[in-house]
Amino acid sequence: MTNLDDARNHDGSLPEDATLLIVDDDEPFRTRLARAMEKRGFQPLVAAGLADAAKLIKDIAPAFAVVDLRLEDGDGLQVVDQIHDRRPDCRVVMLTGYGNIATAVAAVKAGAVDYLSKPADADDVEKALLARPGERPAPPENPMSADRVRWEHIQRVYELCDHNVSETARRLGMHRRTLQRILAKRAPR
Repeated sequence: MTNLDDARNHDGSLPEDATLLIVDDDEPFRTRLARAMEKRGFQPLVAAGLADAAKLIKDIAPAFAVVDLRLEDGDGLQVVDQIHDRRPDCRVVMLTGYGNIATAVAAVKAGAVDYLSKPADADDVEKALLARPGERPAPPENPMSADRVRWEHIQRVYELCDHNVSETARRLGMHRRTLQRILAKRAPR
């Protein structure tokens, strides 16, 4: 197996084994990320949840992984444990729409090399996967604006509430009409 301490080869190319497991229950995001990572030279394998990931990990121990922390059928930290049981040198990046310090610490303790808030773009994921140990990836060239991050969070909660405006407004602690106005607008840049 390849030692992934230095994820990129000296010439800047990916290692020979560039298998990448993407585990996320958000199908459009998972598909988009897989396509983007394939264009960057990775060999993506996709799983919708814990059960799908377990089957893939039995057959192929990936060199890299991107795992959503909260999956419909379990906890992404379980996927990290399963991967590291098969391949301890796998470089895992955790993704979540629920960024907080406690979950970041749990992800790193489980063996993740980095922790990114959703929606993370493919450039940020690639930088995190390929960063040398102890080295932090460079900040993004075009980070999302605070307005965009807020809008994405509202959209995520709205989706999790099955597009129920009243429930979403209650959970976000905002007035229903305010939420309706936000949802009617285009995403900020």
